[in-house]
Amino acid sequence: MLQKLGNITFNNAKTPHWVLTITGVILTTGLLSCQSQTPGNQVSLIGAGASFPAPLYQTWFDVYNQQNPNIKIDYQSIGSGAGVNQYLRRTVDFGATDAPLTEEERQQFRAKYNTEPIQVPLTGGAVVFAYNLGGNVNNLRLSRQAYCGIIQGDIKTWDNPLIAKQNPNVKLSNTPIRFVHRSDGSGTTFLFTNHISEVCPNWKAGVGKSINWPIGVGAKGNEGITAQVQQTQGAIGYVEYVYAKQSNLNMATLENKAGQFVDPSPESAARALQGQTIPQNFALEVPDPPEQQAYPIVGLTWLLLYNQYDNPAQATTLKNFVDWALTQGDKYALQLGYIPISNELAQRVQSTVSEKVAAR
Repeated sequence: MLQKLGNITFNNAKTPHWVLTITGVILTTGLLSCQSQTPGNQVSLIGAGASFPAPLYQTWFDVYNQQNPNIKIDYQSIGSGAGVNQYLRRTVDFGATDAPLTEEERQQFRAKYNTEPIQVPLTGGAVVFAYNLGGNVNNLRLSRQAYCGIIQGDIKTWDNPLIAKQNPNVKLSNTPIRFVHRSDGSGTTFLFTNHISEVCPNWKAGVGKSINWPIGVGAKGNEGITAQVQQTQGAIGYVEYVYAKQSNLNMATLENKAGQFVDPSPESAARALQGQTIPQNFALEVPDPPEQQAYPIVGLTWLLLYNQYDNPAQATTLKNFVDWALTQGDKYALQLGYIPISNELAQRVQSTVSEKVAAR
C-alpha cells in the first residue's frame, strides 16, 4: 500500500537487514564519476558521529560500494557530541549530528578555520519511547502528563493512575519504572530534551546533547539504550524509531500538541516536518509540531563537511555521495523507517555542497 505525503511516498516494502554497532567497521563505498580516479586507486574517508542515522548510513555505504568499489569509508557511531568534537578538531573527514551546531560551536569553527561550517540534512526520523513490560502490554498510550512524570521521577510504578487512565483495557502491574537515558553526548538526547522542555512545565534539566538527568540509568548510544530496555523488565527509554523497530521493541503511542494519540511511524513523523520553513543554515528544530496527526518528537540529522579538502578526490567523493544519497538513496531511508527529505530541500542541499565543498 502506498501513501503519498507531499512528494514523499511511503510503502510497506521489506526492510533490509542492518547491524546496530558499526563503530570501527570499515565500510566501502564508491564514487559515481571521479575523473581523477583509475581502477587501481582508492579514496579513503573517515567520519564519526550520530548513532541516530547509523543504520541508514551503513545501508547506503553497502549499496554504494556494490556500485562503486574504489572508495573506503570508516564511519564510527560514537554519538553526536563526540562527532561534533572530532569535526571541530578536524580529526575526521566528516561529522554527523542530530543536534544542529550551536553558535558557540560555529564560533569555534570560524576562529580555527576562518570560514563557516557546512551542515546539511540527509534524512529525518522520530524519537520514540521504547518499553519492556513483557509480552502482554504492546499498545501502551502515554499522555503528556504521564511521560513528563516518568522522566522527572514523579511516576514510579507502571500502575500509576496517570498511566492507567489512558490504558483502561491494559493490565498494568506495580513494577517499578526504570528509565534509561543516554550517558554520552547525543543528538537524540537533544531532540528528546528539546521536546520535553517544551511540554513538561516542571522540567528543570534543560536542553542539550548531554544533561544532568534527575533519574534513571545511562547507556551509550541508541544501541546501548535499545539493549538495556530489551534486558530490563519495567524499563522505558528514548531511541530513534528504527532501532526500536528492528529490535522488535514495543513503542508507546504519545499524545501530541493537538491532543491526539499518535503511533510512531515514518508517516506520522513526516507530518511533523511538513510545511516547516528551513533556515538558511538548515538548522530546523520542531520541538512540538502542531499538526493533528503528527508524531510529537522528530528531527533532522545532519552531515558536517569542510569547505576545503587537501585531496581533490575526497571533495569529489563527498559531493557525489551526497548527490547519490539524496537522489537514489531515499528509497532505503523509507524501507528502514527514516524520513527522506523533500525534493526542494534536497536540491538546496546538493547546491550547497556543490558550491561550498572544494579542494584546496
